[in-house]
Amino acid sequence: MTLASILTIGNELLSGFTVDTNSAWIAQQLNGIGMTVRRRIALPDVAEDITQTLQSELEQVQVVIITGGLGPTNDDITKKVLCEFFGGKLVENETVLAQVSEMFSRRGKPLLDINRLQAAVPDVCTVLFNKMGTAPGMWFEQDGKVVISLPGVPYEMIHIMEAEALPRLRQYFHDTVVVHRSILTAGEGESFVAKAIEDLEAALPEHIRLAYLPSPGMVRLRLTGRGTDEQSLIKEMEMRRDEIANRLEHLVVTLDDLPLEHIIGKMLTAREETLGLAESCTGGYVAHYLTQIMGSASYFQGSVVCYQESVKEELLGVKEKTIEKYCVVSEEVAREMAHGARKALKADYGFGVTGLLSGGGTDRVPVGTVCMAMENAARSYSKTFHFHLDRLRNKELATQHALLLIWRFINGKI
Repeated sequence: MTLASILTIGNELLSGFTVDTNSAWIAQQLNGIGMTVRRRIALPDVAEDITQTLQSELEQVQVVIITGGLGPTNDDITKKVLCEFFGGKLVENETVLAQVSEMFSRRGKPLLDINRLQAAVPDVCTVLFNKMGTAPGMWFEQDGKVVISLPGVPYEMIHIMEAEALPRLRQYFHDTVVVHRSILTAGEGESFVAKAIEDLEAALPEHIRLAYLPSPGMVRLRLTGRGTDEQSLIKEMEMRRDEIANRLEHLVVTLDDLPLEHIIGKMLTAREETLGLAESCTGGYVAHYLTQIMGSASYFQGSVVCYQESVKEELLGVKEKTIEKYCVVSEEVAREMAHGARKALKADYGFGVTGLLSGGGTDRVPVGTVCMAMENAARSYSKTFHFHLDRLRNKELATQHALLLIWRFINGKI
C-alpha cells in the first residue's frame, strides 16, 4: 500500500481567510489511484516548519504532495525551501519562461523581473508544466520516494495534477488497484440504512470497505475495494454492491456515482422532456445545481426567480386571492407557481418553491417552512417541509429536497 501526505502551505489557510479545498480534492484523486492519505497538514509560510514537516512525513510515507507558496512575492518560499532540501540550485527553464512570456503578451501586459522569477526552478526537479498559470509544478525523487509541489490556485493545481502528476504517479506506483462502487438511496436516514444491511456489511472482506455519506434526504453508500487484479476486483465489487442494492431496493435512486442533478438530467434527456422552475426562497439555487451539468440546455428551460408577490402574480399567474386565503408560503401558492412555470417556460414539468428561511415567522408559518410543488400535464404533487437551521443551511436543505422531489415526481415515485 502506497501512503501519502498532503501539505498545504500559506498563512491565509491558518488565519481562516482562505478555505482549503485543494487537499480534499487531492486526497480523492490519490485514493482513486490506490494510495492511502495518511495525513493532511496546513503549514505557515515558515521555512523551518516546512522543512521539518517534510522530513518527518518522508520517514513515514512514499508520496508527499505540497500546494501553495510558489508565487513570485517574498512570502512565497516553498520553491526555495525545496531547492535547499534536495540540494539543488535555481536555474531558468526556457520552456517555462516562454510560457510565462506568452501569457503576459496575450494579456497585453509587460513581463516584469518579478514575473520572470517564475521560470526559475530547482535543477534537481522534473518540471510539471502549468498551462493555466505562471507557476510550474515540481517533481522530486529521493530514495524511491516522491515529493510533488503544486501551485495553490485550485484550477492551476487541478490542471497540473490531471495532466502531469497523476499519470506519473500511476506509472511510478502501480502495485495497488482501487475500485469504487456507489449506491444512492433516498427516503430513510443513515441509521435505518445501516441497520437494514448490517449483516451484509459485516460479511464484507477486509479489502472492501463501506462508507456512509449522508446528505439532506439521501444517503450515498460507497464501497471501496483494493487489490492487485482489477477485473477480479471489479466483479467482486459489483456483486457486493448488487447484494446491498437488492436489500435496499425500495430506497435506491441510482447505482451511478453521480450527483442527483446529473441523474435528473440523464432521465429528462432519455425521456426527451423538459423542466421549468419557479423559485422564491431558493433564489435560483435549484437552477444553479441543474445548470452545473454540461448539456443541461437540452432539457432545462429556465427558472423564474419570483421573490416578490407581484412577480408571482404578474409573471406566473399566481392568483392574489390564493395568496390572501392561504398565505404566500403555502402548497396552494407553490402549485400555482409550478403551473405558471410550466406554462410560461413551455416545459413538460413545472416546479415551484416558496418558503420562509429566516426571520419574521408566525404560528401559521414558522421560520423554516418551505412549500414545494411539481406538475406535468397529467398530475400534480405538493409537500411542505420544516427546516430548523440557519438561513443559508435552510436554503441548502430546501434545494436538495427540491432536487429529490423533482426526481421522485419524474420517476413516478410520488
